[in-house]
Amino acid sequence: MTPEPNSHSANLARETVAVSAGRPERGPDAPVNPPIVLSSTFQGAGTPASGERVYGRFSNPTWDPFEAALSELEGAALPALVYSSGLAAVAAALSLIPLGGILVMPRHSYQGSLLLAEEEAANGRFTVRTVDIADTDAVTAALRGSGTEEADSRPASMLWVESPTNPMLEVAEIETLASAAHDVGALVVADNTFSTPMVTRPLELGADVVLHSVTKYLAGHSDVVLGALATSSEELRTRLHSYRSLHGAVGGPFEVWLALRGLRTLALRVERSQATAGILAERLLVHPAVEAVRYPGLPGDPGHERAAKQMDGFGSILCIEVAGGAAAAQAVAENVRLWLPATSLGGVESLIERRRRQPAEPQSVPENLLRLSVGIEHAEDLWADLAQALAR
Repeated sequence: MTPEPNSHSANLARETVAVSAGRPERGPDAPVNPPIVLSSTFQGAGTPASGERVYGRFSNPTWDPFEAALSELEGAALPALVYSSGLAAVAAALSLIPLGGILVMPRHSYQGSLLLAEEEAANGRFTVRTVDIADTDAVTAALRGSGTEEADSRPASMLWVESPTNPMLEVAEIETLASAAHDVGALVVADNTFSTPMVTRPLELGADVVLHSVTKYLAGHSDVVLGALATSSEELRTRLHSYRSLHGAVGGPFEVWLALRGLRTLALRVERSQATAGILAERLLVHPAVEAVRYPGLPGDPGHERAAKQMDGFGSILCIEVAGGAAAAQAVAENVRLWLPATSLGGVESLIERRRRQPAEPQSVPENLLRLSVGIEHAEDLWADLAQALAR
């Protein structure tokens, strides 16, 4: 379908947009919620270029409301694109790098993004320069091609941003870095999975494309696997849509419908979970069994000042380093009763994981680091459970 610019959210708060965007047109007996359309093909003699759906790889009416709602939340001028998984969206975004180009990427990023980028680099598609995304000067130098250890001093083709990073929670100066990337002709892709548009809007800070693992906060119930990309560039959107269609990276209608259903409560879930994350971070900071707490909401956190400027809140993820090393950290993850020892994040339930149990996690991530995805349970119950596990 031909994308139309968004106008629904012009004067509405994002909390309202999350609930109201992507609704069916009003009328007698019209449904309140958009229906699920289960069809692999659509009637008509036209083509996608003419604005007709034609076939299920190109478009589905169930995708439209979710894509419209997400683009309004992110402030994109065009409908977003939903993908079969977060990693499928990552692959589509990486396809924007020209053959032989250079990707500047945080050394601490979503593991799947790092692995896929490394695989593409090994196959000769492009070169990867990993950086400490919180070190603005170092990132700018890597974008320009100066100060790199490799002989190749060409400027970058793409800057990949996570802020806060997964799992180290480093905070990037998105606006400054986006400007530096554009100065050398590089595209900027921002993974906004951790923050969500309720907390950070990277497009407003200069990013060209925003990426989400919809599986996490947007869907919010740990029951679907989807990804999404949003952009205000018609040229980029056309390329990303073509990648989705040709590679078959399409989401099922039922999963996308569930994601839209979850999106309706995004504002409430984020508000509750990040408030609880702040409470837990302050208490963990003074706990004798905890060596360090990583959370940008803490005044002493290295990223606090930046986060306060570019974020509406500080997110719902925090990390702790447990005294006693990897074994002690693993014991905490195994001895909680309310927190669930599992990977992923962003659901209504609170999850805890020792990230270095994942073989591909960067060696710079401490062995005793636990990533905590704070859910919407009562703060005191979550604290009591952590405290008893730490006491062991």
